[in-house]
Amino acid sequence: MSQPVPFHPFLLAAALAIEAAAGYPDALYARIRHPVVWIGTLIGHLDRALNDERESFDRRKAYGVLAVAVLLLVVGGVASAVAGLCRALPFGWLWEALLASTLLAQRSLYDHVAAVADGFRRDGLAGARQAVSMIVGRNPETLDEPAVFRAAIESLAENFSDGVVAPAFWLLVGGLPGLALYKAINTADSMIGHRTPRHEAFGWAAARLDDLVNLPGSRLTALLIVAAARITEGASAADAWNSVRRDARRHRSPNAGWPEAAMAGALDLRLGGPRVYGKTRIEDVWLGPGRTAATVEDVKRALFLYRRACLVLIAGALLLAILL
Repeated sequence: MSQPVPFHPFLLAAALAIEAAAGYPDALYARIRHPVVWIGTLIGHLDRALNDERESFDRRKAYGVLAVAVLLLVVGGVASAVAGLCRALPFGWLWEALLASTLLAQRSLYDHVAAVADGFRRDGLAGARQAVSMIVGRNPETLDEPAVFRAAIESLAENFSDGVVAPAFWLLVGGLPGLALYKAINTADSMIGHRTPRHEAFGWAAARLDDLVNLPGSRLTALLIVAAARITEGASAADAWNSVRRDARRHRSPNAGWPEAAMAGALDLRLGGPRVYGKTRIEDVWLGPGRTAATVEDVKRALFLYRRACLVLIAGALLLAILL
């Protein structure tokens, strides 16, 4: 006899706790890679099969819509079948939580940002630049020490939304299939959602859909950072909230400004501003009221605040499970 469908708040709390404790083991990655890599392989096949640069802009845009539809049908179908199988097994909720944990990124995000501080401690600016180049797309050679540390903190804030809170939200409302569909959309945006000659038309649907599905997660991330600042010595919840209200909508992205503004306000920093990707300079607004001269200690403070915010997220999921 099959088990009842697991209550998603408890499933979410279990998945977050498993991922925070274990992450995604390197040995498992070496043997079978990662589910996001599988999704990326499918996206790559669709890009090669459907994105013909000889076609008109409108036709390539339509094929991009078709590619996203095929992607979601395949990923959603597989995830629904796997979730159904889990729920038919004894302790099915645990198996589903274990699988869902592979699509969350609390631990890996912490490790990648902490590597910037570790690289600076070992090898100075060169080490920090090398580490930050693994998590941001901007040209690391253009970054001085404060810019390197700001980039690390900005990446932490934005990826807290994209890699943890937004997928957690869709796991909460849709179980494993909801989480898998979100990751498919987010991965498609990262691969084909760029305004380049090859992908401006074909990636339009992926980019617009990614903006849409990240709306709730980005706002929730800002609230989590504000709540974490409230219980973190040396951080200001009031400044974080004021920064969100004043600056979040000024960012060129409809979503990235929310967590970045909250983090900037909480730590008395200014984040964002002009940056260089490759050889292209992007003029962007500054977020937050504080210092531009970020230090390696600010990276450590941001990581501590991030860990508190993750704990608030897990506690919130457990509270929902109890109350609802």
